[in-house]
This record gives sequence, C-alpha cells and structure tokens, in this order.
Amino acid sequence: MRYLDFYNQTLNCHNADEVFEYFIKNLKPSILLWNYFVNWDKVFQNTKKIEVALNNLNYLIGKEDFDNEFKYLLKENPKLAKVIPSLVVRDGSSSTKFKILIDYTNKKFVYEDYDFSISIPTEADIETYLTFVKESGLKALITSQKIKNLVDYMIGVEAGLDSNGRKNRGGQSMEAIIDWFIKDHCNKNGYEYLKEANATKIYEKWQINVPVDKSSRRYDFIMNNGKELVIFETNFYGGGGSKLKATAGEYRSLFDKLDNQFKFVWITDGAGWFTTAKPLRETFNHNDYIFNLAMLEQGILDVI
Repeated sequence: MRYLDFYNQTLNCHNADEVFEYFIKNLKPSILLWNYFVNWDKVFQNTKKIEVALNNLNYLIGKEDFDNEFKYLLKENPKLAKVIPSLVVRDGSSSTKFKILIDYTNKKFVYEDYDFSISIPTEADIETYLTFVKESGLKALITSQKIKNLVDYMIGVEAGLDSNGRKNRGGQSMEAIIDWFIKDHCNKNGYEYLKEANATKIYEKWQINVPVDKSSRRYDFIMNNGKELVIFETNFYGGGGSKLKATAGEYRSLFDKLDNQFKFVWITDGAGWFTTAKPLRETFNHNDYIFNLAMLEQGILDVI
C-alpha cells in the first residue's frame, strides 16, 4: 500500500492497519439501481418482434378441437412455427432446434429431433410440432384458458428471462457509479478518459502502449491527466465465494504488470469481502492503490 496523506487528514487513519480497517468497515451493503430489477425496454422490444405471430396463435385459446385447429393454423401460416419455442424455452438462447431424450429405460438413449426453423414444414413436421406443444405442456396451458392472451404471457416470460441478467446489471451499476466519479473529476480538471478500452483502443487514442495480462483484457477506465495514465479496474461483490480470492490474486499480478509505467487503481466494494478479507489484505499490502466507494465519497481521486 502506498500511504497517502489523505488517509491521515481525511480518514483519520495513521497506518496501513487502520486504513484497511476503514476499508472493511465502510463496505457498501448494496449498489442496486432501479434498472437492476427488470429492463422493461428490452422486455417489450423482444415481445414486439413476435407480437403479430402471438396474436395469430391466440386463435387457439379455448379451442376444443385443439389438435386439428393447431394443424390448420400452421398450414395456413407456416411461419408461426418459429415462435413456438419462445413460449416454453426460457434460457434466452432463441433456439429453434432441439434433440429431446424421449426414452432411456431400456438402457438405450432414444432421441427425437425437432426443427422449428423449416420455412415450409410438411404435414409430418407439423405433427412433430404438435407433439412438442403437447409434451411441453403448452397445449394444456392454452386449452385451460388460464391465460387470455399470449402476448401478455410472453411479456411475463421475457421479464423472467431478463431477471437472469441481474448479475451483469450489478456489475454495470458499479461501472456506472465509478464512471460518474471519474467523469466529474475529469471535467473539473480538463482530463481525458476512456471506458472499457483494450490496448489497441488506448494506443489509437493517445499513442501509448499499455501492457495487458491477457489478450481479452479491457480496462474499465483509463484517465489521462496530461502527464501519465491512471488505469482503473472496478467490481462489486455482494456475496462471498472462491472467485473473490482469485480476483484479488489477479489484480496483484496486474499491478506487477503495470508497475513503474502506469498508476493502477483497483476500486472494489461489497459485503462479499467480509468473508474474504485475508486475500484482499494481501493485495492491499502489495498494490499501491485499492479504494472502496466510501473513499471515493471522501474525494480520494483528487489526491492520486
């Protein structure tokens, strides 16, 4: 750790132990922003792409002779077949081809193939689609009249799918927060900065070669104050786990890669560090600058 007068004058910390204690005691419990919950714009955009087809499929709701009506509908409008997987497949993959395991009880694995991407399905193809709709439970859902409109149903499916993106949005929230602090700092001082830049992008901007520890490395932020580059990596961990220990080790190695050429600042936060304090302390001792959000609130960017 590189000791800064800021620690003494602003945080009232007189040595490395006290600074680290301040760091741990002031970890933020959450950085949830309102966009964490559901990205409604994305939900409605995805639903709109298939809204016309869903309205056509609404024809089947409440039909007593579902099987024949289903086959009639797909013969009249074969393109509707491509929409069917969207109603039951919730992994976000937009898959239209499936290999379903239908039997394994005779110690042999028996599969059936389903392909909803066929432009002009045959009667045999439509029969397989009907089997898929029956076995997946979609027929029972539609005929039970528990849903009144497949468009509304799809909005619910998309909202559920979007919840899988919450983990990524947590990381995006941290980046958005740090972006605000860095942008404000640069605007006040006339500095330039880049977001999510790899070595090529940095060179194109400032003709400066920055080393990377892996080919896929994209630094979260790079600030140019006219004299030197300051490189920032950011993350937030609401929960613990083995990943945190690996992350701490990764940023120790990255500091060594950049040391003597550029200032490297790691900004991290979150209650996950409560249970992984030891590897964090090792990196804290090794690296020059590790800050949390409380330190940013106190203005630590102004002193580095």
